[in-house]
Amino acid sequence: MKFRMYLTFILVLLIGGFAFADVDPVAENAYAIDNFFLFIAAVLVLFMQAGFAMVEAGLNSAKNTVNILFKNLMDLCIGGLLYFVVGYSLMYGDDLLGGFFGFAGFGISSAAPDAAAGALHPQVDWLFQVAFAATAATIVSGSVAGRMKFVSYLIYSAFITGLVYPISGFWKWGGGWLDQIGFYDFAGSLVVHAVGGFAGLAGAIVLGPRIGRFDGKPKAMPGHNLSLAALGVFVLWVGWYGFNPGSQLAIVGADNTAAVMLIAVNTSLAAMAGGVVAMITAWIMFKKPDLTMALNGVLAGLVGITANCDSVTNGEAIVIGVVAGIIVVFGIKLLDKLKIDDPVGAFPVHGLAGVWGGLATWIFGGHPMVAQIVGSLVIPVWAFATCFVLFSVLKAAGILRVSAEDELRGLDISEHGEEAYNGFQFFTTQ
Repeated sequence: MKFRMYLTFILVLLIGGFAFADVDPVAENAYAIDNFFLFIAAVLVLFMQAGFAMVEAGLNSAKNTVNILFKNLMDLCIGGLLYFVVGYSLMYGDDLLGGFFGFAGFGISSAAPDAAAGALHPQVDWLFQVAFAATAATIVSGSVAGRMKFVSYLIYSAFITGLVYPISGFWKWGGGWLDQIGFYDFAGSLVVHAVGGFAGLAGAIVLGPRIGRFDGKPKAMPGHNLSLAALGVFVLWVGWYGFNPGSQLAIVGADNTAAVMLIAVNTSLAAMAGGVVAMITAWIMFKKPDLTMALNGVLAGLVGITANCDSVTNGEAIVIGVVAGIIVVFGIKLLDKLKIDDPVGAFPVHGLAGVWGGLATWIFGGHPMVAQIVGSLVIPVWAFATCFVLFSVLKAAGILRVSAEDELRGLDISEHGEEAYNGFQFFTTQ
């Protein structure tokens, strides 16, 4: 009898304690799961920096490997710090100028929200968003490879992550004017990739081509390690499952879970279709299947589906990838015709395929035509114009491009005094 009384008393205390603490275990579990989901997605997107480093290094000369790896590292280090200090606040701050500019102070909050499904801690949200900022910045590294001074690249990296990317990002993801007119970009075909792609185009134009690239007719300068480049594309592909599914920002609940799975499958299908069609297109044009074209086709398919992966069917995702695969091959050939040297094809992959992704969001995703056309024009023009001005200023200051002698020696030695392949000797005029 006494045992029952004691047990009843303990149960009453426990129940009363939970009621007093007002703890909702369901809400707390949902909050924990959604935030952990975003944390894992952030780690996957951060790992994409390794993929970009491998792709860019593999598709360029061995003598520039250290320089490329260093640039990718600093995109994350310098860009991440600036995005912490001002970038995140510029992108997700209070509207101060009619939807064109926002700001919410320096740094980020550490105050946890009330526990609920979909409620994100600002610290994990920043971690996810900084990975996107680093992606936008590092795209340009490939476009300017082999001839840009390291110090100028650091200035550019700070400029795009601290100012250019956050401002245009605010226009859409911060609730700015593009968002207000109905423009849609789920995970960043334009907000992230087109910004990097068109910034890279500006850099390639102002810098000019590598020595020997266009002596008479375009001369191919093959990458030194296609194994590394292919591995990098696989790493990027895996990282994209953080990029696109993670942009759902929640996984708790049947609707969110279903959306995440649809997004993941659409992402896969577009990449596969882009790779196959780029291979076939290049095979027809050049009479042999070209691995680098197929690799870029995969990436173009991923970029093209990023804006609309939550809004289209599986079949439409394949069509988007098919078109992206064609665009990237013809885009690379167009740059040759225009004598613009983009060593890794970053502009066709991220710039042209990014614009295609924005338009496909209207064609297949059902989002407003006018808003998608406006957004698909304004964001690339913003990125190109601002970075063109920056690169032109650096050129006028005489610090943009290395000397011809240093370029032929390789940036690893001339800029850093170290080698990626110590003990090997390379003979090259490229």
